[in-house]
Amino acid sequence: MTPVPLRKDAAQNRHRIVAVARDLVDEGTPLQLNDVARRVGVGVGTVYRHFPTAEALLETVATPSLEALVAHGEQALTDADPWRALEGFLMRTVEAQVTDASLSAVAAAPSDALPDTTELKRSLAAVGDRLLSRAREAGAVRPDFASADLVPLMCGVAHAAQVHSGSRAARLAAARRYLATLLGGLRVTSP
Repeated sequence: MTPVPLRKDAAQNRHRIVAVARDLVDEGTPLQLNDVARRVGVGVGTVYRHFPTAEALLETVATPSLEALVAHGEQALTDADPWRALEGFLMRTVEAQVTDASLSAVAAAPSDALPDTTELKRSLAAVGDRLLSRAREAGAVRPDFASADLVPLMCGVAHAAQVHSGSRAARLAAARRYLATLLGGLRVTSP
């Protein structure tokens, strides 16, 4: 069933709600639908009609980043060099986690408010798994490294960069260093 298109004013309200939510997330302010409504200048009922929960709104804010990561992963699968493909995908993933505050919260959530989020997270995990499998099969990654280890380690790198660095540039630099160290431990080197 095709969703009914929003009226122009409703679409504008939805866009403004998401933009304000993005700003709040970037500021590090927890999303409260009443606060969002006040900042947008609409009634709280308008916000609730579009987003029944703060989690649904947060997932909507994170959706463009999730979609971009899935697309990047799918593009990386076309790289003939499995190690370079995996390394580039993991670098892009950790950079996104460090620069988009909505990603870590959405990735860490035990359940999703929106079916689209569940599907995007499933797609992202699948593409990461395929990239890791290709690198392992090519002999570029330690054989004892499991796909299930990938997400916790990436979250750990992003968390460490967030906690131990100040500015955005410092967080990115730290995340890249930490990931390079992790990748150095994963890579199989020739004797």
